[in-house]
Amino acid sequence: MPVSDLARADVVSVDPSTPVTEIASTMARTDVGSVLVTADDQAVGIVTDRDLAVRVLTDAADAEALTAEDVMSEDPETVETNAGFLEAAETMSEHGVRRLPVVDGNDDLAGIITIDDLTELLADEQQHVAEVLRAQRPPY
Repeated sequence: MPVSDLARADVVSVDPSTPVTEIASTMARTDVGSVLVTADDQAVGIVTDRDLAVRVLTDAADAEALTAEDVMSEDPETVETNAGFLEAAETMSEHGVRRLPVVDGNDDLAGIITIDDLTELLADEQQHVAEVLRAQRPPY
């Protein structure tokens, strides 16, 4: 199954000059834990709720003066639309990330896939396996 079947196309994104206070409000309003930082339809960074907590709140920095570019993780790991979910899981594991921008052949942003999406898929698959087992198990 290609990642494009699992990825969310409705990516919440901001440009690099977006103030972190606006990013936090956007995350709260859209109920997401991260926003992609984009330039020319390409992911140049990612800001997570953890980034806001660790890079903004703990530094006693003036949050009003900080932008996405100041706190983002640059050059996020990505996965191509035609990659399989196993490749996405391996990329997340290798790089210790929970979110991957999904890009097309031109590196343009096509969506995002998260560890939660992969976990939900695996849970669904396990449910199907359990149904097969129940159907084939002799009655007690």
